Amino acid sequence: MSKIEKLAALIQMNFADTVVHLNEDMKKHTTFKTGGNADCLIEPGNMPELQQLIGYILKENIPFMVIGQGSNIIVSDKGLRGVVIKLGKRLSRCTVHNEILEAEAGALLTDVAEVAQENGLSGLEFACGIPGSIGGGVFMNAGAYGGEIKNVVHAILVLTREGKFLSREAEDLALGYRTSIMQTNGDIVLGATFKLVKGHKDVIKQTMDELNHKREQSQPLALPSAGSVFKRPAGYYTGKLIEESNLKGYQIGGAQVSTQHAGFIVNVGQASTSDIQALIRHIQYEVKRRFGVNLETEVRFVGEFD
Repeated sequence: MSKIEKLAALIQMNFADTVVHLNEDMKKHTTFKTGGNADCLIEPGNMPELQQLIGYILKENIPFMVIGQGSNIIVSDKGLRGVVIKLGKRLSRCTVHNEILEAEAGALLTDVAEVAQENGLSGLEFACGIPGSIGGGVFMNAGAYGGEIKNVVHAILVLTREGKFLSREAEDLALGYRTSIMQTNGDIVLGATFKLVKGHKDVIKQTMDELNHKREQSQPLALPSAGSVFKRPAGYYTGKLIEESNLKGYQIGGAQVSTQHAGFIVNVGQASTSDIQALIRHIQYEVKRRFGVNLETEVRFVGEFD
């Protein structure tokens, strides 16, 4: 019996709230709907079981990675070796105490923004249409329409690579444009505390409706994608650079530069990760050739790539 099979058996026998999937298709767990199979995907049901799980994985030296909603990752067509830990709806509780909102890592940013609105709390309106989770949002310092996580996060709960629970204050997170210290120190974001401000429910709802309308008008929400593919280079707008490179609608396999917003790549039907990777490289080459600008990807590639 392999280490993965032993781990699966251990979970099935001893973990009441955790679910394990062997040879799991990662297309089910990414918004791009591409990628091969993971050896093992685990959805922890509570914090103590997650801590035990990490401890066992570290003890047995099993490779692992953590994902949220898969809205900012591109998984290799070759799949993922070892264990994928998905912090999703099983770890998505959200509570409000006065002007403090606490959310577990698996809670959707859209849902948390709605909870804030329902409680008359302002500050998370920008997150109302971001297709990611709290864990991924903090990890990437998600932002939109002038707002970002770093403006409202007060503290986070993490599980270190050593298997310890720690609280980290916002000033210690090195939050920048789509970056955080968690991208280098290996901390797993388990939850976040946001300090918001009192507002009027109807005004907050109106702002969220307006932002969602803008998003619907400008972004290809009906097709699988990972949101903005590239970081915005200083002094430029990524979508404009790509469009002026005559790449709007350009397609490789099932991957296409969106005809609605050139900063997005969409899966128009049975795209492979290789299609997306080839299209990204072509965009980078053309923008560099025409404008001398290096486009850096905002999405993360996970797994083995050629």
